[in-house]
Amino acid sequence: MNDYSKDLLRNGIIEAKAGNRETARRYLDRAIYMAGSHDVLAEAWFWLSEVSSEPVEKRKALENCLALDMQHARARRALAIVDGKLNADEIINPNQLPATPEGARQSDAQRFMCPKCGGRMSFAPDGQQRLVCDYCSRGQNLGAGESVNEKDFIVAMATKRGHGKPLQEQVFQCKGCGAEFILPPKQISTACVYCDSPYVVNLEKAKDLLAPDGIIPYALDQKHAIKILIDWVKRNGIKPEKKVELPRGLYIPLWTFDVGGAVEYTYEYVDPEDQSRSRNRQPRMIRTTDQYPVMVDDLPIPAARKLSGVFVKLIPSFDMKSIKQYDSRFLVNWPAEIYDVPMADASLDARSQTYIKYKRELPHLLNNVSIVHTSSANLLIESFKLNLLPVWMTELSFDGREHLLLINGQSGVVASDIVENKKEEEGGLWNFISDLFDE
Repeated sequence: MNDYSKDLLRNGIIEAKAGNRETARRYLDRAIYMAGSHDVLAEAWFWLSEVSSEPVEKRKALENCLALDMQHARARRALAIVDGKLNADEIINPNQLPATPEGARQSDAQRFMCPKCGGRMSFAPDGQQRLVCDYCSRGQNLGAGESVNEKDFIVAMATKRGHGKPLQEQVFQCKGCGAEFILPPKQISTACVYCDSPYVVNLEKAKDLLAPDGIIPYALDQKHAIKILIDWVKRNGIKPEKKVELPRGLYIPLWTFDVGGAVEYTYEYVDPEDQSRSRNRQPRMIRTTDQYPVMVDDLPIPAARKLSGVFVKLIPSFDMKSIKQYDSRFLVNWPAEIYDVPMADASLDARSQTYIKYKRELPHLLNNVSIVHTSSANLLIESFKLNLLPVWMTELSFDGREHLLLINGQSGVVASDIVENKKEEEGGLWNFISDLFDE
């Protein structure tokens, strides 16, 4: 019966691809009636949606498909089109990704100026979540913000946004003085070099890049960051070999992924009946295949390669539960780096890390059974977010080279590539470090 339903499904798909909708519908209806497995049922409902012209009927077929197979990628993509979440014109061929166009890209950006005096506005890291005018000190509250919604992985992978990275320079025309200037491809916030007007790129309107979903606003200003740096240098007995640059604020992008599905594993055990018959010969082993469910929430993957080594050390110190919904006003007069690791590439890292972790822990999770094989074929990326995390960054000249040092702009935790607690003489070290920051 199951083979018969598969034959019906196969004939229905052939007729659907040939454009014979009514014939395809008859085969698919019969396949649904005769099907004995969820896989055949789900696929039949999907193809029934493909030959349905009525929106209500198409939606019902897609929902029936997803009720049987929640991870059916084509059905999720088709339902996103029906719901208006995905434009059919934006879908790309995954086997032939479009090349990135050469030359500069014309980009849209929002200008932030004081409505009272026309002065430049800046985001103030004072815990009050507001923009403050640099001249008249007028404040503008940003509000509490909504919860951060995760993006559908299947939908994003169907478009160029899921595979792209910023390779082009972005061209802006200042709305204040009319000057045209260029923003580096990995930066999404800047100020006009002539009139100092602050701008933030509207990535929501970009067709080839994903806009941030969440952000952790700065809670520490530069003076606080300097004090943390001095305390850290003193505590670790480090004597920099030349003047230390003041910490610079920078938002660093971070992907987070929700991973689900299951890890398939094959294990073996001694046949109880065979063992009871004879203890003088090698017992017969039985092999069984099963699946272990996987649930990983917000697995972090760096979205920028340049600082990833030290940044990875800093990631656990952020309170990810405090992430706010992205608002471009948080970036006013604060530089932010855009991702150079495409979401598609980062998802492969997330999937690989999840598989390695579960493969290592499976024997313990399964009471030390003898596992002979595992497979990641059923691991699935369900959703993702692109977040911006605040850091203060500087370099320390030490041991004959420059060392990168990052300070968590939310909590003040420090990370670097220097081995901490180096023992050196501390005599007068506090004053020595403080002098390095003097102009």
